[in-house]
Amino acid sequence: MDDIGWTPDMALGIPLFDEAHEALAEQIKLLTHSKDEDFAAGLAQLIDCLEDDFRHEETLMEAIDYPALRSHREQHARVLATLHQLETGDIKSGRVAVGLILPWFHAHLATADTALAIALQMSGIEADA
Repeated sequence: MDDIGWTPDMALGIPLFDEAHEALAEQIKLLTHSKDEDFAAGLAQLIDCLEDDFRHEETLMEAIDYPALRSHREQHARVLATLHQLETGDIKSGRVAVGLILPWFHAHLATADTALAIALQMSGIEADA
């Protein structure tokens, strides 16, 4: 499993995004190594953080009438749907799902979020509000 969390080359140049993404990457990395008794609470916290981050991104995409809003939103929805469908107490399946999030997160940052950051910078909208 790719265990690399945040690296400086993942920065998008939008401080609020970069801070949130760095915190999410670290949270995912820590959750992969958490004790079984701490896993459920950590997973719930991760889901809450992902929902907040995704909601903020989607609000900004709506504000600039972002052409890739639908596909970007669908990527977010698939991740959240997968996490919400996990059975409470099924730590094994939860760990498998969390193990897949970090590689997805790296790919999502390098593609969809990078394109969004460029569009936001070109729009002149204040993304850090």
